[in-house]
Amino acid sequence: MEKLTLYIGNKNYSSWSFRPWIALTAAGIPFEEVLIPFDFPAGNPKFKTISPTGKVPVLHQGDIRVWESLSIIEYAAELFPDKGIWPKAAADRAVARSVSTEMISGFGALRNACPMNMRRPKASIALADGVMDDVARIETIWRELRAKSGGPFLFGEFSGADAMFAPVVSRFDVYDLVTDPETLAYVAAMKSHPAWLKWQDAALAETWIVPEDEV
Repeated sequence: MEKLTLYIGNKNYSSWSFRPWIALTAAGIPFEEVLIPFDFPAGNPKFKTISPTGKVPVLHQGDIRVWESLSIIEYAAELFPDKGIWPKAAADRAVARSVSTEMISGFGALRNACPMNMRRPKASIALADGVMDDVARIETIWRELRAKSGGPFLFGEFSGADAMFAPVVSRFDVYDLVTDPETLAYVAAMKSHPAWLKWQDAALAETWIVPEDEV
């Protein structure tokens, strides 16, 4: 099998890069990481040389290019079906994909108001309309799935669905958005995962500053 190369952006800010990176890392899938930092406001022209969309993340395997976070996770799951990226039960896999797709297509108010910024000191901010509606829906997803699976993650063991929500976990924590004990228990489980800690350590060590993400 040809090696996998995952191109990502800054670990402090790149929520979309975080998702496939933590999915592959948590599953123990070997890959080469290539970090190309954001260069705002013009953007980094290197992205266009490695990605059809001119954005990261993108996964290379030989001549194959796979872009978009969830597509990368799905491709890795097909390559490594024994790594447990998705839950074992077909019904659980369907739900995991449903909530992962909901994460991609929704929650714009939360995303816009609270950019991922792991280096930011924990503090609340004034919130735009709709943010707490997004928070409430996400909390409902987490609560219902963990109640059914028994936790600590959404489907018991860490899965691609947890990877898709990883940046939200960071947002909830950094912007001090939640107080529910069940939500905080899931946040704590995610933040203590070895893959999370590895990404976080690297994010905190970065020196790049993207002003528009410094809320």
